[in-house]
Amino acid sequence: MLNYNTLKNRRRDFLAATGLTLEEFAKLLAAFQAAYAQRYPGDLTSTGQPRARRSGGGVKGVLQSAADKLLFILVYQKTNPLQTLHGLQFDLSQSQTNYWIHRLWPVLSQALSDMGQTPERDAQRVAVNPLVLESAPDLAIDGTERRLQRPQDAC
Repeated sequence: MLNYNTLKNRRRDFLAATGLTLEEFAKLLAAFQAAYAQRYPGDLTSTGQPRARRSGGGVKGVLQSAADKLLFILVYQKTNPLQTLHGLQFDLSQSQTNYWIHRLWPVLSQALSDMGQTPERDAQRVAVNPLVLESAPDLAIDGTERRLQRPQDAC
């Protein structure tokens, strides 16, 4: 079963699975936890009603920690597998996988938005986007050299 604790010690595999280094993951995790707490407060049920009992009771799920939840949605977004296959990686059924994808995707979107890491949607503003400018090269040449056979006579 894939989880954060086993994958964090394998940096190369972690990068391949998520597209992030451990340092980038840690920064995103803080924003993800804040967005998750904002979207799903602990004093409310999943339907938004006040809890009659404390949260944390009942059967423990596979995705217990925030790091496992973030890993789950990042791997899904990067690899885009079938839900059944993704569930097999995390020891979940297809219906549980579907539930978690729809629960965690808005949280990830909010976390990336809070960090200012969302993609630019307006094509006119791409060139002046701070994310583009911070990693822009000083010079870019887009061209291909090809050998061409030119005619030798002057006609």
